[in-house]
Amino acid sequence: MTETEQLLATARQVATDEARALDALAEGFDNRFADAVRLILEAKGRVIVSGIGKSGHIGRKIAATLASTGTPAHFVHPAEASHGDLGMLSKGDVVLAISNSGEAPELADLLLFTRRFDIPLIGLSSRPGSTLMTQADVHLQIPAMGEACGYGIVPSISTTLTLAMGDALAIAIMKYRDFRPENFRDFHPGGKLGARLSKVRDLMHEGIALPLVQDSTPMSDALIEISQKGFGVVGVTGAEGALVGIITDGDLRRHMEGLLDHSAADVMTKAPTTIAPDALAEEAVAVMNARKITCLFVVDPQSGPEALGLLHIHDCLRAGLG
Repeated sequence: MTETEQLLATARQVATDEARALDALAEGFDNRFADAVRLILEAKGRVIVSGIGKSGHIGRKIAATLASTGTPAHFVHPAEASHGDLGMLSKGDVVLAISNSGEAPELADLLLFTRRFDIPLIGLSSRPGSTLMTQADVHLQIPAMGEACGYGIVPSISTTLTLAMGDALAIAIMKYRDFRPENFRDFHPGGKLGARLSKVRDLMHEGIALPLVQDSTPMSDALIEISQKGFGVVGVTGAEGALVGIITDGDLRRHMEGLLDHSAADVMTKAPTTIAPDALAEEAVAVMNARKITCLFVVDPQSGPEALGLLHIHDCLRAGLG
């Protein structure tokens, strides 16, 4: 076997071992998981996550995932907890303590504090008889399946299982609370993810920026509106202000002969495609791409047929979509 073949064989073995462990974790979920979820849902304060070493690294990620999905959470380093950070815990909090062995001495003061002040404790470990698990109010047990290195000394399978357990907790709580993508964006306003979760109302043009004319408007005035607003289109409204049509460059070309003798109603395309203000901007991009158009008027079917805004494909591109 060549060196490359040996390296690839090791990589496949690690992935296979971890996948097998995840299957065992999935099969082993029981009422204790539901109890942990309920304990977090009932907490009036925050979820305090703690762990040392690799468990601590995973704990930070679990705390971040909980916080970003609507469950207030904070990571407290157990060594720092022993030197003043226990003051971060209070009545109403719930503690999620992580230790694969369940015997990390650095967690001792934290565990004692939760017992002394009656703060609910969730233990996450692979050893049911460990100190952590015997002290905990709820036990989250991961399968004890060794580590991918084969010697039991490199946290790999255990950290993967711990991470998966944390993800399962966060997502179960998120779904119970009906936490949706639009809520998720409140905690992720920046970057590509924030752009993907932007709503149409976040990007649309409104007010005096809207290119609108009445259906009786002469085309000479409609052309001025198109030119001044700079979107290459104009929306056409009826007598009561409802959006009844749109005039695009295609409509202008089709009516080029005697264009200025027409009214906006004569030239417009009726019943234009619209989008709701609370729709995701990513959905608007998909609609524009599918229909090969560059903008959408924004109409809220709940409040009425009036045009509330205009979303142009360039607005979406500037936000990082498309």
